[in-house]
Amino acid sequence: MMLLATSSAASAKEPNGGQKDKAKVTFLVSMTCESCQKRIEDNVSFEKGVTGLDVDLPKKTVTIEYRKDKTSPEQLKSAIQKMGYTVTPLKAGKKHKAGDKAK
Repeated sequence: MMLLATSSAASAKEPNGGQKDKAKVTFLVSMTCESCQKRIEDNVSFEKGVTGLDVDLPKKTVTIEYRKDKTSPEQLKSAIQKMGYTVTPLKAGKKHKAGDKAK
């Protein structure tokens, strides 16, 4: 008699969907054009530990989802600064107007 084994991938996942070692950080960045946006997207997406990236040109924000065991907000900030941009961390829940300037 042949037994068929079934695997349940859903039960093998962590209860929180594998999110326990991930975090998000949002920066206000001094980008001014679509070339800036593309440059940030192309470079930051390949930083070690980055799992998600949203670059919003009108709001001048960069939101990065990352693995906490691979990188930190300070390292991500530094990566953007190395491209020549001014970077200011935004606190969670803080409202940002498109006219605000990065410091």
